Amino acid sequence: MSQNTAFIGFPDKKMNPIVVPDYFFSDLLPLIDNLAELKLTMHCFWLLNEQSGDLRYLRGDDLRSDTQLLSSLSADDLRPPLTILDDALERTVARNTLLRLEITAPGEPDELGLGLGNEPKSGEEELLEDWYFMNTVKGRQTLALIRQGQLTELLPVLPEEAKLKVDRPIIFILYEQNVGMLSPMIADQLRDLEKTYPPSWIEEAFEIAVSRNARNLKYILAILKRWETDGRDTAKHKSAGTDTLGKSNQYERNGRPAGERRVPESGYDIPDDLKDIIIG
Repeated sequence: MSQNTAFIGFPDKKMNPIVVPDYFFSDLLPLIDNLAELKLTMHCFWLLNEQSGDLRYLRGDDLRSDTQLLSSLSADDLRPPLTILDDALERTVARNTLLRLEITAPGEPDELGLGLGNEPKSGEEELLEDWYFMNTVKGRQTLALIRQGQLTELLPVLPEEAKLKVDRPIIFILYEQNVGMLSPMIADQLRDLEKTYPPSWIEEAFEIAVSRNARNLKYILAILKRWETDGRDTAKHKSAGTDTLGKSNQYERNGRPAGERRVPESGYDIPDDLKDIIIG
C-alpha cells in the first residue's frame, strides 16, 4: 500500500454518527461477496442518514452524479465508474438490500414506430427515473403506500406524465384478474393471506372460486380456512376416495368436498357452510 492510499485517521472534532442496523453485520454482510456492492450499500446508509423526514429515498440520477461514490467504486476496478455503479445497483436490488421504484412515462416512438436508436418502440414506456429505498420496515411501508396511491408527498416531485412502475405481489395480480378492483382495505387483507397461507394454496383457492363463479374474497378465505382446519386434499386421496386410515375422505371421487350440494339454478356446487356467502 502506498502512502497516498493510507488513511490519516479521524480528526479531533465532533463527527456525525451514522446509524447502521446490527442486522447488517450479522445477516447481510456475510452474504455480500462483491466489493462495489459493499461500498454502495455503506454509501447508501450514509446518504439516507443525512436525510430528514419520513420519506427517505435515493434517486438513481443522484447516485450516478455522486463523484465521491464513483471515485470510491473505481479505486480498484478498471471498468468505467458508471458501469461499476450499475452492476452494484443490480446486485443490491437482487440481494433485496435496496428496493427499486421505476418511474416511467409513455414513450414517444420514432416516426415509423420502430424504436431506432435509444427511442422506445410504440407502446413501450420510457424510464424517467429510478428511486431506491432501503429494505427496512419503513422502506417497505413507503412502497406499500406508493402502490396504493396514498403517498401524496411524491406528487410535487413527479413529472405530470409519469406513472410509477413497481413489482406488485402476485396475490394482488390474482385478485385484480379474477375478482375486481383493488382497494387499500382489500390490499391489507390480501397481505395477511399471503403471510398466513402457502402460495400454492392461495392460487388453487382462487382457481376454485373462479370455477364456481364465486368471485369474492370471503369465499376464497373460507376455502383457505377449511383447508387449514380439515387438511388440504391431495390428488392421490381424491382418486382413492379414502384416506390412508380407511376413513371416508372429505372429497368424493369427482373432486367435490363431501357435503357439497349441486344447485340446479346456478350450475355450480356450493359447500353448505359457504351458501350464505354465495346466494345469501
